[in-house]
Amino acid sequence: MDRYGRDVLDPRTQRAARPRTVDVPMEIGMVVEDPASGYVGEIMGWENGLVILEDRHGKRRAFPVGPGFWLDGKPVALRIPPRTGSTTRYTASGSRVGDPGRPAKVALPSRIYVEGRHDAELVEKIWGSDLRHVGVVVEYLGGIDDLVSIVAEFRPEKGRRLGVLVDHLVSGTKEQRIAAEVARGGYGDVVRIAGHRFIDIWQAIRPEVLGIKAWPEVPRDVDFKKGTLAALGMPHHDQIDIANAWKAMLGRVRTFRDLDPDFTREVEKLIDFVTQDHLDEID
Repeated sequence: MDRYGRDVLDPRTQRAARPRTVDVPMEIGMVVEDPASGYVGEIMGWENGLVILEDRHGKRRAFPVGPGFWLDGKPVALRIPPRTGSTTRYTASGSRVGDPGRPAKVALPSRIYVEGRHDAELVEKIWGSDLRHVGVVVEYLGGIDDLVSIVAEFRPEKGRRLGVLVDHLVSGTKEQRIAAEVARGGYGDVVRIAGHRFIDIWQAIRPEVLGIKAWPEVPRDVDFKKGTLAALGMPHHDQIDIANAWKAMLGRVRTFRDLDPDFTREVEKLIDFVTQDHLDEID
């Protein structure tokens, strides 16, 4: 009995014959890969037969429109979409796309910290365009055990706010105790710690997006990521297996609708919080 059903994360599916290239109209916010160079980037626009991609480090490259790209693990030919009566475009977070010709914002002194690298990559994929528009930088932490000293070192104040996104921020957890300790640090209204109920950011992706019925339960004494992959019947022996699995999962995520709504709500609250002192600077 197949517990979860076949999908592209299934190793058997990954070994299937290479599919044929299909035409795909380009969309702002679509993430594609140029396999020849290994460059992965978000589509920021297109002009003069070139598509402009931006990677997660904010670096941009131009490629000829047409075949030779991969989208969600499949070969595609990028095509210029037909003109419609409306020129309104939207980012992966659902925000309206502004004028692509505007210069990049200078980074604000306010920051958002997230607990892990996968958290940062997911936030960048969905909210990257919004964050660049307002000039907010997201930085990842290796963990939150030293969060009290990290916040003190940041020296938050009015105009220099700090938002922190924490995994598994529920009552009775280590994360909740650390957050409470930071709250007692006397930072008033310039530090905000937000979180989600999930043990790991992987679970913020709606399971149906990955072709599974639900995220498997992993015993507390088992590494969450390896245990999850084992339950899904995927390779799970080392960090390479984990990295490959996350890459495949992240590739499935296209817009905020692919994420748990409680998670998206917390991220958007943090973005609003760290920009409150800079509203006059953001158009």
